[in-house]
Amino acid sequence: MSESILSATELLALHTQYVIAWHLEEPAAVTGDALIALITGNHKENFQLWHAEDVARRTDVPASRIAQAKREIDRHNQQRNDFIEQIDCRLVELLQPAQTDCSFNSETPGMIIDRLSILSLKAYHMAEEAARADETPAYREKRADNLRILRRQRRHLAEALGDLVQGVRNRTQSFRVYHQLKMYNDPRMNPQLREASQEQT
Repeated sequence: MSESILSATELLALHTQYVIAWHLEEPAAVTGDALIALITGNHKENFQLWHAEDVARRTDVPASRIAQAKREIDRHNQQRNDFIEQIDCRLVELLQPAQTDCSFNSETPGMIIDRLSILSLKAYHMAEEAARADETPAYREKRADNLRILRRQRRHLAEALGDLVQGVRNRTQSFRVYHQLKMYNDPRMNPQLREASQEQT
């Protein structure tokens, strides 16, 4: 792919490649052309969000560590959603989707790419569970079944993304950018943050 559109196969390979690499070493700065950098950035936020969520569910660490994890989750989730919007904006530039005389998909390519990223993380961790030597054969078999389901869902979703992109190219389908307009991180729009800010002045 040039500064163009990843095929479903290329996208799945990119997600898988980074999930494996980032479990071996800290995620590096995102590089590549604009679209790939945005897709990788979204994937990186999901990767970090996944592991912050794991920490947030621990019961053997101080409350301060849980609070820290919750703030990390909030930050990564905000950035993840920002990347979804940026991916869609970039795809609008590349694909020039029709604005009339076609059906509009309620789920954008960026949203599907985000879901595929999360499915790649689920599949990686489910494969780990299916291979655990400290668990029973029944447990491992159940997790192997789960892994087959995840892989099938991932394949079907990738096919749906490919169909949408082809439909946009054929001018038979289209999509619109759904601007996130998140309010909870803005102290001017979140009443709790606004109240806290006013109390400090």
